[in-house]
Amino acid sequence: MFDMSVKWPRGARVAVMLTFDFDAETLWTSRDPDNARRPGVLSQGRYGATVGVPKILDTLEEADLRGKATFFVPGWTAENHTDRVERILKGGHEVAHHSYSHRWAGDSEQDSIEEMEKGLEALKRTVGVVPKGYRSPAGEVNEVLFRLLQKHNFLYDSSLMDHINPYRHKLPDGSKGPIELPWHWSLDDAPFALFSIKNPRPIFTNEHMLKVFQDEFREIYRWGGLFDLVMHPQVIGRPSRIALLREMIAFIRTFPQVWFATGTEIATAWSEAHET
Repeated sequence: MFDMSVKWPRGARVAVMLTFDFDAETLWTSRDPDNARRPGVLSQGRYGATVGVPKILDTLEEADLRGKATFFVPGWTAENHTDRVERILKGGHEVAHHSYSHRWAGDSEQDSIEEMEKGLEALKRTVGVVPKGYRSPAGEVNEVLFRLLQKHNFLYDSSLMDHINPYRHKLPDGSKGPIELPWHWSLDDAPFALFSIKNPRPIFTNEHMLKVFQDEFREIYRWGGLFDLVMHPQVIGRPSRIALLREMIAFIRTFPQVWFATGTEIATAWSEAHET
C-alpha cells in the first residue's frame, strides 16, 4: 500500500507543507462549552485572528512563500473573522475545511454531517471558497467522515498519522476515497505551547521545539517524504514563536531540492506521479 519513494516535482527530495489551523475561539468552545462565558480564555483564540494571522502572512511574504501555505479554517471562524480569511486568500494561500465549530468527531452520524455541511456552506458564503482539502479537529475521525469527503469531492484529507507520505484511501465498498497527507503530533506546535488553566501543560522553549521540528525534517529529508508542519495562529503567532517560524523556514532552505507547496499542490503532484 505504501511506497517509501515519492516522485516530487522538479526532482525535489522533500515536500514541505506549512499548515495553519485557524481555529480562533472554536478551539476553546469546542473543548468546553462553558468557555463561551469566559472572555479571558476566548481571548487566546481571538489573538490568533487579530495578531497571529497578519504576522504569519507577513512572515510568509518576507520569506518569498506567497501562496505556499495551507490554512485549515472552521466555518465559524470564516463567519466571525471573515476579513482575516480574506487576507489569507489575498496572500494567495489555500483555505481548506476544518469542520464548522471544531467539534471533535463522535459517534453521531448526524453531528458529522452537520459539521461538514455547515462548514462547507460557511466557507462558500463568506469567502467564496469550495475547499479541496480537509483536516479533522485534533485528528479525530470516524467512518462517516470519509464517506462525506468522497461525497463532497474532496481531493485530500490531512487527519491521520499512519505514514509520512501521501496515499490514497480505499473505502469499505472498494471505491477510491481522498488522498491522505499525513501529519503527527511531534510536528504540531500545540503540544509544546498551548496552555490553559483547566488543562495545564509545560510551555517549551523555542530551542526545544526547533530541535524536534528540525530533527524530524532531517530524517524525513533523508527518507524522501512529506514534511507536514501543523501550526496554530494563536500559538505560532506569539512574538517569539514567529521568530521560530522564520528560523525553521531558513533552516529548511539550507537543504537542496526542497519543495514548498500547498496541500492541493502536493496531493495533485502525488496523484499525477503515482496514479497515472
